Amino acid sequence: MPAEKDQMSQGVSSRPLGQRRRKARHYGMQALYRWHVNGGSPGEIEAEFRTEYDFSHADIDYFRDVLEGVIYHLPDIDGAFAGYLDRDISELTPVELALLRQGVFELKERLDVPYKVVISEAVALARKFGATDSHNYINGVLDRVAGSLRTAEVEAEAG
Repeated sequence: MPAEKDQMSQGVSSRPLGQRRRKARHYGMQALYRWHVNGGSPGEIEAEFRTEYDFSHADIDYFRDVLEGVIYHLPDIDGAFAGYLDRDISELTPVELALLRQGVFELKERLDVPYKVVISEAVALARKFGATDSHNYINGVLDRVAGSLRTAEVEAEAG
């Protein structure tokens, strides 16, 4: 209990890592959406979000990693999923684009997160923020990307 109390006094949530990352993904998707629409540096966007939203239950390092990783490696991120789209990347909604970029970044760079978790979290956010059937689209694209980026993990899951 003392360690938990010490964490809370430092503004660190005692919630499980999965819950803190879920919140970080939620804010990450919104931050990537905001960046796509309005531009700005990752530092400016992070400062804005930390002022506007309560990050006490979010994994701020994960949020920062995703935001900076997508913005600084955008051509690689977009290139990893562009071939799996049924339309031009410019025709994606900002929500779809943010979710695909975040999901692909996690699939490429966050090997500590199982690919099924990445896809599941993106689908949940698509259900919440996306158009009616966008969760199916996000699921299909990220599933194909996972097959190419995480071949061994996907094959091991298949049996």
